[in-house]
Amino acid sequence: MRKLPALSAMKVFEVVGQTRSFTRAAEVLNLTQSAVSRQVRNLEKQLGEDLLIRRHHDLELTRAGTELMVTLQQAFHTIEQTVRSIVETSNRNRLRINVPPTFAKRWLMPRLSRLRRALPDIEISLSTELRDSLAERGLLDCAIRFGDGEWPMLQSRILMTERHIAVCAPDLLKAATRDGRIDFSAFTFLHVLASADQRYLTWQHWLDAAGLGDTDIRGGLEFDLLDLVIEAACTGLGVAVVDRFMVGRQLESGELVPVLDVGVEGHESYWLVTRSGQPELATVRDFHAWLLNELALDQAAAAT
Repeated sequence: MRKLPALSAMKVFEVVGQTRSFTRAAEVLNLTQSAVSRQVRNLEKQLGEDLLIRRHHDLELTRAGTELMVTLQQAFHTIEQTVRSIVETSNRNRLRINVPPTFAKRWLMPRLSRLRRALPDIEISLSTELRDSLAERGLLDCAIRFGDGEWPMLQSRILMTERHIAVCAPDLLKAATRDGRIDFSAFTFLHVLASADQRYLTWQHWLDAAGLGDTDIRGGLEFDLLDLVIEAACTGLGVAVVDRFMVGRQLESGELVPVLDVGVEGHESYWLVTRSGQPELATVRDFHAWLLNELALDQAAAAT
């Protein structure tokens, strides 16, 4: 038999720890301030430790209070996930997907209306924060991951491999073109944030393929998301090497233009990832088929 303080008292303490105020915690919990204060005081007596340093205008967690707060937040999060998982198990039509942020915004979001039309009976829950790793008790049904396809205990099916092209705003390309030749020294180079030895690797592969391997690409602007690099290119800040699949709409509209007719296959790909050793859900199977159909349309459009 576990000897633990009352769950209600620990929940009250968690809210107090988050708000650092008995008054604000009472408002959140719909209790009186004195009831909140009393529950925390009783919890301290049970533990034999002060959890809060009480000041005139605010509260501060003690070391013991901080340790308990972290543990409670993790425990309540786990409980919440489990409860949601149990409740949502009965909804066989809901598909819970996690995808990278740039893929979500640049590729999937513009196609969501087509997905809804193709699979009208499926309810979509889309997330971009990499919190659920598809662990056995996780809430996700599937995920789209970017990498080499090697994830332990997971099944990976390739969707598409990056195809790198150099793009910029049309006015920027026009300004850098003299006598029919592009002056690359006139460009600001845009980079996706990476480790020191990898920062320029994508750019260098493209330049080598274009016969411009001696171009100095040092400096420029660096961003931690490909989406921000694309946005910077669209606003005319510089030239970027990006995955063609992520800028299809911008190329079609003319918001971005290719710098040269040169494309280089990347070293990593997008994969549909599911748990190994489990029967495939019908919703995942249908979503996979839809993805492959959309990608075939992309390939056909790129070939024209």
